[in-house]
Amino acid sequence: MNNLRKMMISGLPSLIAIMLFFIIWEAVVWIWQFEEWILPAPSKILSTFIETLDLMPQHVWITSIEAILGFLLGLSVALVLAFILDWSNLLKKSLYPILLFSQTIPIVAIAPLLVIWFGYGILPKILIVALVTFFPVVVSVVEGLQSTDRDMIRLVRSMGGSRWQVFRLIRFPNALPYLFTGLRIGATYSVLAAVISEWVGASKGLGIFLVRAQNSFATDRVFVAIAIISLLSCLLFLIVISIGRIAMPWKYKNYKN
Repeated sequence: MNNLRKMMISGLPSLIAIMLFFIIWEAVVWIWQFEEWILPAPSKILSTFIETLDLMPQHVWITSIEAILGFLLGLSVALVLAFILDWSNLLKKSLYPILLFSQTIPIVAIAPLLVIWFGYGILPKILIVALVTFFPVVVSVVEGLQSTDRDMIRLVRSMGGSRWQVFRLIRFPNALPYLFTGLRIGATYSVLAAVISEWVGASKGLGIFLVRAQNSFATDRVFVAIAIISLLSCLLFLIVISIGRIAMPWKYKNYKN
């Protein structure tokens, strides 16, 4: 109960700032009489959100599935690559520049190729999300594994610990905070990547809803889509933080103390 009260008190300044932002926005639109297709007021966006409630579940569901599956695939690939890069310096020197180069290619350039190769189904969307989210996890985990205290490693080995025991008891727990840092970054990118992937070819999803609203100059619907995309990203971010608290109780216990 005390923790909940502390969280509410700590979040109060942010809540007040957000409320002031919307009040000023509403006042600016009312004073200068902006057209709705240029800048709708927050009250208009809220009413549009209520009007589109029957349309939203199908779009939110598709985008959420693409983001979650792509995020999980990216995480799996990232962990395997991180362990491989950590295991062999030769492979790290060989593969790391390729991974870095892969992040310089725009998503909008890769997406059409994936659609050509795999069709207009959900698979290309999942692959695009995985391509966007795996890199920060790879970098974070490799850094975490290689920043392990060498004295601790020598201590475990002097007590007869095997390489696997060193990895399981020392190196991987040390890399967990780095892992969840990468996961938080990947979680915020996953929904955005799913939305962008839908622009190339899809029939449902928040990306399609956004494009249709933009083409019809329904700016209020554009803002509704933006708000939902942001909320989904924040939700995945909070889920990752919650899992991190469960996986690393010692870290947050020390933080509280």
